[in-house]
Amino acid sequence: METIDEMLKSDLTDKVALITGGAQRVGAMTARLLHAAGANLVLHYRNSRQPALDLQSELNALRKNSVILVQADLLETIKLKAIIKSCIEQWGRLDILINNASSFYPTPIGKVSERDWDDLIGSNMKAPFFLSQAAAPYLEQQKGCIISIVDIHAERPMEGHSVYNMAKAGLAMLVKTLAFELGPKVRVNGVSPGAIMWPDNDMDELTKQRIVSRTYLKRKGSAQDIARTVLFLAAHADYISGQIIAVDGGRSLYL
Repeated sequence: METIDEMLKSDLTDKVALITGGAQRVGAMTARLLHAAGANLVLHYRNSRQPALDLQSELNALRKNSVILVQADLLETIKLKAIIKSCIEQWGRLDILINNASSFYPTPIGKVSERDWDDLIGSNMKAPFFLSQAAAPYLEQQKGCIISIVDIHAERPMEGHSVYNMAKAGLAMLVKTLAFELGPKVRVNGVSPGAIMWPDNDMDELTKQRIVSRTYLKRKGSAQDIARTVLFLAAHADYISGQIIAVDGGRSLYL
């Protein structure tokens, strides 16, 4: 039986984690926490080459040859198997897949283009599905896990973001479906952020204040809040599967 100290220790030594969109924001913070727990990392990026190189240098300085980078456009489905292959070629295993990469921008009804649809559905739902499918045989070998970054708006739609809302709702169902399909060998869970980091596109202060006012903790969260939850699911949640944890300061309770 584990001691209290053993239960509290986040030990991912020699395990391999693939993080999509791992160069910046929540992805980068998650990378730092999993790396500190001992994991070797495959960090995917699309356009953020310099932040990816900087993060790789930072982490490899702490533990030599522990992080590799993979550049890919996740909308190119035919190339997703190659991302998984890079993990296997480097370390011979894959233990953790974190579907973090996501496109996010408004799509008001009446102004939605097919390109918007393909991008938002593709990055938030299609790519996680096909990447998980490609990773599944290797995760089964290690009794690994898949963790997807969902969104509280998968359940409560955000005004003006119809396609994004639908994409994240699909991702939420993907979490449950994969838990059903890949159990008992692979655990599959999700994390639903609320007001964590403001989007890169402009958001006025009044909107920010209104969002924060609808949390029961009356404050914005941080990337660390999401990363710690991912670490918990990866290292401490052996009997949790098919669940989506809201990390939103209670905002999803707001009526």
